[in-house]
Amino acid sequence: MPRALISVSDKNGLVPFAAGLAARGFELVSTGGTAKILQQNGLAVVNVSDVTGFPEMMDGRVKTLHPRIHGGILARRGVDAHLAAAREHGIGLIDVVAVNLYPFAAAAANPATPFEGLVEEIDIGGPSLVRGAAKNFADVLVVVSPADYSAVLAELDRPGGPAPEFRFALARKAFAHTGAYDTAIAAALDDVTVSGGAFTRSASTGAPARMQVSLRKVQDLRYGENPHQASAWYAEEPATGLGDATVLQGKELSYTNLLDLDAAARIVLEFEEPAAAVIKHTNPCGVATGTGVTDAYVRAREADPLSAFGGIVALNRPLDASVAAALVATKLDAVIAPSVAADARDILAKKSQMRVVTADFSRLRADAGRELRSILGAVLVQDRDRVVEASPAWPSADLQVVTRRQPTAEEWTAMRFAWRVCAHVKSNTVIFTAADRTLAIGAGQMSRVDSVNVARMKASAHGPDFLRGSAAASDAFIPFRDGLDAMAAAGATAVVQTGGSVKDPEVIAAADEHGLTMVFTGRRHFRH
Repeated sequence: MPRALISVSDKNGLVPFAAGLAARGFELVSTGGTAKILQQNGLAVVNVSDVTGFPEMMDGRVKTLHPRIHGGILARRGVDAHLAAAREHGIGLIDVVAVNLYPFAAAAANPATPFEGLVEEIDIGGPSLVRGAAKNFADVLVVVSPADYSAVLAELDRPGGPAPEFRFALARKAFAHTGAYDTAIAAALDDVTVSGGAFTRSASTGAPARMQVSLRKVQDLRYGENPHQASAWYAEEPATGLGDATVLQGKELSYTNLLDLDAAARIVLEFEEPAAAVIKHTNPCGVATGTGVTDAYVRAREADPLSAFGGIVALNRPLDASVAAALVATKLDAVIAPSVAADARDILAKKSQMRVVTADFSRLRADAGRELRSILGAVLVQDRDRVVEASPAWPSADLQVVTRRQPTAEEWTAMRFAWRVCAHVKSNTVIFTAADRTLAIGAGQMSRVDSVNVARMKASAHGPDFLRGSAAASDAFIPFRDGLDAMAAAGATAVVQTGGSVKDPEVIAAADEHGLTMVFTGRRHFRH
C-alpha cells in the first residue's frame, strides 16, 4: 500500500486532498493537529508515533526526526541495498510528503511576538522532511503548497504515474520553499539584540539588516533595453500587480514595455476618479481624469497626440467597448487596465499587434511596500513614493500658501492634479495642467528653466496662449526666481512646489510681483 505523510500548518484544501489520496489507496500518516482534523473528517490516520515507536515529545520539538520516517522517504526504489535495509529495520516506504512549515514569517511580522515565541516558530522536522523528499524526488512526491494538491491527484491518475518533469518541478518548488524559510529566519534574527544574556527583538521600523527576496521567473524576454542585453521578467511572491498580469493579446511584452506599463500604472493609481495616462519612455505625454474612462483617455491622448503615437496607456477602470473604440483609433504599443469587458475584446482585436494586459493593483494602492534597484555591485532599497499629501483632504493644513493671493477653488483643484502627476515625471521637471488634464510636460532637464522651456515648446502646437491660466508644478523647490519668472511667462497663475530653498523669499516675492498664487507642500518627489 502506498503511504503519504501529511503534516501542514496551512490547512487550506487539506481534507479534500487527503480524502483524494485515501481514495487512491494511500495510507495516511500524520501528526498532531493535522491528524486530528483528518480523523474528525472520517479519515483513517496512522499517527507518526505509531510508526516510530516513540511519542511526540519535548513540546512537539521531536516527532518526525526518526529513521523510520526519513528512511522511508530517502530510500531509493531502484537500489536493492536501500530496499533491503528498509526491510531489515521495518521501515515502510513513503511515497508522498505533503508538508508546509510553521508560519515563521507571520510570527516575525508581528512585533508583539517575543523572542522566545519566535524561536518556537522555527520548524526543524518540517524542513528535514521537505528536503529529504525533494532530494528523492524521483520516487517521492513532495508537496509544499495547497495550490498543487489538485495537480498531484491528477498526476497520480496519469497512466504510468506522475511524470518525471512534474516530480522535478515539485522538488524545485520545495527547495525554494525551505530556502526562503531559512532566509526569513536569518533576517528576523538579525534584528535581535543581546544584552546581559537577554534577547530582545528590535522595534525599529527601518530597513532590516538582511532582506529576503523571493522571485519567480515569469518568462525570458527577447532582450533588454537593447538587443544585445539578455533579460527576463520575474515576479515577487506572493505575486501581485505586474507580477500577476495576464496578457490577453498582442506581441510578446518587451523589457521596455514593462517599464512603461509600470510607469503608467503608477500614475493612474494616484487617482480615485476615472483616469488615464499615456506614457512614452517612462514619462507621461498626457494624463487626464474624466467623467468616465473614455473621456479621461481621449483627454490624455489629445494632450500630446503626436507623442501618443506608439505609446503605452494605463487605465484605472475596466476597459469597456467605448474606450476600446477610442484606443484602436491610435497606434499604441500596449494597454493595461484592471479588466477588459467581453464586448471590448473584438474591438481590441482589430489591433492584433497591440498588447492588452490586465493586472490587479488594488493591494499596491494601499501598500507602500519597498522597492529594490540594482546599482553596480549593490542594491538600493527604498519605500515606494506615494503622494499622500495630495489626498482627497487637499488642501490640508500641511500645505502652506506663501503668496499674498490665495488660490481659487479651481486653482486648488488644478494644483492637486498637477502635484499627483508631477511626482511621476523624471526629474528635474515642471509640468503645466488644467484641473483635469496635463497641458504640457517638461521632463528630465538639468535646470527648471529648461524644463519650463521644453513644456512651452510642447504647448506651442496649440497656440501661444495655450498655457494661460494653468497650474504649474515643480517636483522639488524652485532654487532661483528665474524658474518662477519662466512659469509666469508661460501663462501659469498658480504654482505648487516643495519649498525649502534658501532663495524662497526671492521666489515668493517674484510670485507676488506676477500676481501668482503659490503653495509649498514641504515634500519633494524626485524620480530618477
